[in-house]
Amino acid sequence: MTRKAVITGLGATTPIGADVPTFWQNALQGVSGARPLEQEWVAEYELPVRFAAQLAEAPGEKLSRVELKRMDPTTQYGVIAAREAWADAGLSEDAVEAERLTVSFGTGIGGVWTLLDGWDTLRNKGPRRVLPMTVPMLMPNGPAAAISLDLGARGGARTPVSACASGTEALDMARRLIENGEADVVISGGTEAAIHPLPIAAFAAMQALSKRNDDPQAASRPYDKDRDGFVLGEGAGALIIESEEHARARGARIYGELAGTAVTSDSFHITAPDDEGLGAARALRQALSVAGAEPTDVVHVNAHATSTPVGDRPEYVAMKSVFGDHVDNIAVSATKSQTGHLLGASGAIESILTVLALHEGKAPLTINLDHQDPEIPLDVVTGTPRALPEGQKVAISNSFGFGGHNSVAVFRSV
Repeated sequence: MTRKAVITGLGATTPIGADVPTFWQNALQGVSGARPLEQEWVAEYELPVRFAAQLAEAPGEKLSRVELKRMDPTTQYGVIAAREAWADAGLSEDAVEAERLTVSFGTGIGGVWTLLDGWDTLRNKGPRRVLPMTVPMLMPNGPAAAISLDLGARGGARTPVSACASGTEALDMARRLIENGEADVVISGGTEAAIHPLPIAAFAAMQALSKRNDDPQAASRPYDKDRDGFVLGEGAGALIIESEEHARARGARIYGELAGTAVTSDSFHITAPDDEGLGAARALRQALSVAGAEPTDVVHVNAHATSTPVGDRPEYVAMKSVFGDHVDNIAVSATKSQTGHLLGASGAIESILTVLALHEGKAPLTINLDHQDPEIPLDVVTGTPRALPEGQKVAISNSFGFGGHNSVAVFRSV
C-alpha cells in the first residue's frame, strides 16, 4: 500500500519574514518586501533596475562567522530554513534513522555570488588568491549537501535544478521517496541568492524585470493591466515531508498532506510559456490525479503569477481548462506581489503559504492589483485574507520556470 506523505515542519527566510510565523503574518497583512538597493554596485554598473526584495534579516543573525565564510549565500539561506523546519517538526538525531533521512533541495541558479567573486579574484589577483572552498561553495548541490551534513541525512542529498520550478520539483521528489518507501523523512525545499548585478542586468535586458524604480513596493503587480515585470527576490523555504506512519508514531503535529505532485515540460520556448498553457494544464491534471482529487475539490491556489506581461495569462488559460467554471470558486493568491520572485526558492515558500492557508483556514493577500486584466478573470484575494470553507480542503501551488518546466503540488488538509 502506498504511504501518505505529510508535512510536519516548516522553515523560511524571506523578504517579508525571517521565520515562518513572521512570514505568514506579513503575508496575511499584505506587506511588501521590495525596497531600493543601496549597494555601491548599483551605480557602478548603471543598472536599469535599482530595487529588489532582499531578505528581511541578514544571515549573520543566525549563522556563525565560520559558516558565513564557508557557505555561498544560497547555501546560508537553505541551512537557515532547514534548521527552522527541523526544529518545528520536533525532530532529533534519535527520531529518524540517518539512512532513512533524505534531502531534496532545489535551486534555480546556485552559487552565483561565489562564482563571480571567484572570477573577479582570479582576474585581479591571480590563481593563488582563489579560495580553496570556491567549488563546493558555487556548486548548485551545495545547499543540499550542507543541509545533509548539518542534520545528518545519509539517505541521499538531491538537487533539482529547473529554474523557477525547482522548489516545487523538490517536493515532487520528496513525495515519491516517501510514498515508495525509500525514506521516512525528507528535508525538502528551495533556495536562491541571485540579487547580484549580473542577474539583474540580464533579467532587465530581456525585459523580465519591473522598472518601477520610483515605487518598488508597487512594482510587482500580478494580473494588473499595468504589470511590467517581476521583482527579483531572495531567500529559502524548507518543508519536512514525512510518512504519515512515521509522523504519528512519534506524535508529531501534522500541518497537512502532500497529496499529489507532477512535473511536465512545454517543449515550446526557452523562456516564454506556452500561450495555451498546455504543459501547465497537464501538470495540474496529473497532480490532481495522483492526489485522488477532483478539480471541484480545490478551494485555493497559490499561483505562479510573476507579474510579467506574457507570463500571467497562460497560467489562467491552464487553470480554466482544468477547472472549467469551478475556477470562479477558487480563491487565488499571487504572493509574489509581496515577496518578489525568489526563482528556485519560490515554489518552496509558496508551498509553505499554501500549507498554512489550509491549516489556518484562510488565504493570504495579493497586493498592487488595482486594475485587473480582463483576460485574467480569476477570483483573486485582495484587501483582506479570504476565509476558506470548513472541512477537508484541497489547495494547489503552481510553479513554472524558464526552459518550459512546470511543477505542481497538491495539498490536502488533515
